[in-house]
Amino acid sequence: MTRRPLRIGNASGFYGDRFGAVREMLTGGPLDVLTGDYLAELTMLILGRDRLKNPDLGYAKTFLRQLEENLALAHERGVRIVANAGGLNPAGLADALRELAAKLGVPVSVAHVEGDDLMPFSEGALTANAYLGGAGITACLRAGADVVVTGRVTDAALVSGSAAWWFDWAPDAYDRLAGAVVAGHVLECGTQATGGNYAFFTRHDVRTPGFPLAEIAEDGSSIVTKHPGTGGAITVGTVTAQLLYETQGVRYLGPDVTARLDTVRLAPAGPDRVAISGVLGEAPPDTLKVGVTRIGGWRNEVVFVLTGLDVDAKADLVKTQLADALSGVATVTWTLARTDHPDPDTEETASALLRLVVRDPSPDRVGRGLTAAAIELALGSYPGFHVTAPPGPAQPYGVFTSSLVPAATVPHVAVLPDTTRHPIPPISAPPVPTPPISAPPAFEARGSGGGAPEGARGATPAPGTGPAVATTRAPLGALFGARSGDKGGDANIGVWAESDAAWQWLRETLTVDALTTLLPETEGLPVARHELPHLRALNFTVTGILGAGVASGHRFDPQAKALGEWLRARHLDIPTHLLSSDPAPEGTRP
Repeated sequence: MTRRPLRIGNASGFYGDRFGAVREMLTGGPLDVLTGDYLAELTMLILGRDRLKNPDLGYAKTFLRQLEENLALAHERGVRIVANAGGLNPAGLADALRELAAKLGVPVSVAHVEGDDLMPFSEGALTANAYLGGAGITACLRAGADVVVTGRVTDAALVSGSAAWWFDWAPDAYDRLAGAVVAGHVLECGTQATGGNYAFFTRHDVRTPGFPLAEIAEDGSSIVTKHPGTGGAITVGTVTAQLLYETQGVRYLGPDVTARLDTVRLAPAGPDRVAISGVLGEAPPDTLKVGVTRIGGWRNEVVFVLTGLDVDAKADLVKTQLADALSGVATVTWTLARTDHPDPDTEETASALLRLVVRDPSPDRVGRGLTAAAIELALGSYPGFHVTAPPGPAQPYGVFTSSLVPAATVPHVAVLPDTTRHPIPPISAPPVPTPPISAPPAFEARGSGGGAPEGARGATPAPGTGPAVATTRAPLGALFGARSGDKGGDANIGVWAESDAAWQWLRETLTVDALTTLLPETEGLPVARHELPHLRALNFTVTGILGAGVASGHRFDPQAKALGEWLRARHLDIPTHLLSSDPAPEGTRP
């Protein structure tokens, strides 16, 4: 007997997202399951530092406060709650939730998923966690849990694990699981699917976008939508943007299934409704990704304001004056941002910013002594000397690396509401002792095997050979959308077109060489290019551009959130007829 679609929503895309979203989703319309994604690479570092201060912590405290206000409401409406807010201590959060439920008098059962914590095998790490799949969530829900909290599972596992419970899918139902994983990837970042951070944001009212939900069918297809009357918009364009976010290659590897992104088809299904279909799945790899965070050292920074004339000479003077103080520091980075304008009519538009960032294994070499040396220049340096903030102490920074371990070595366990420990069977081989984690260098390129990706350097598509056409010099973003994000030290940039003609031009024109020319900061780094024709999209992976990951603060934009917008701002010669033609209905797909 076919079961009705699962209505599953999201109320958090990161630790610190809109606090009231849980209530908004519970009161906005019917739901079967409400998920929350609280974990990211930087979050694991934050939770690791929390755990150092108090071993009983290590979970997302915000989630506990949200349920204090909404647990009774969820129970009253029959909505199951599934969240990865357990972070480094899912058992501790589960205990805290039971205490909360007893205090509130709400008769709910709580379960949790554990086994991802590999700290015992990773000497010198702050955190070390395997990315588990959704099977533990499925087991907890099958055992009657009303609330399931996990540690480090993949973001999409919150949805795919819930869907496998709802429809009682077998572990080898790869196409169905892949469809749920794709839906989960769309939902995981919350309002990014409803118009938040969207390249064409001026087309919609995105002042307060609502959170998304999906209606997942038994065959794995789904419709992404949102509650009636909430802000933002669900269009094929907004869903395409999110599908391109933080993905690398056409195969989206996961612990339960490998989803083929090159098979995803999108189509409008009514106002604020987009259908996802055609997703094919393959067997998952027999390895799991392990994310490791470490304290990488200490950093500090000073930003000097250079106003008026002779900006370059003023910057050179500061560098010369601080040379002795910086001579023993491990890493010194100067960046001059020319935010000044000629003949400015305000002091701010007359000013440029000279940023000094220092890093060292010792806090003493980059502490107050160094920043004091910068401030001591105040009356003896360039005219108009001032800085944006007073000097501060050195701050620790983190380093994120990832590695792979055999899936069979990770003890994936569902701890059911009656405290029964239910081991999740390994993917392939019987369990063997977990080996020590040896994370590769942050700059090491890591491929998925099977040869070079489509469009890798030296294999880019040949440009068209048709007759010459009139062109107009214009920014790429006049015609194309983009979204970018981070994966450890790597960044991805997804670019999509809204018509077949624009897609054909994009496919022929935006080669790897063209990308590195438009974005000079990517020159010399490994860049891979992947085509997703059904989405009319290209997805680039730039290896190593973020150094040791977001926590290290390697770049001005440490999570590559705006890398795609920088690309859209670059000018090139675009066929005039493409710029002047009326756009297709947003995101219409063949």
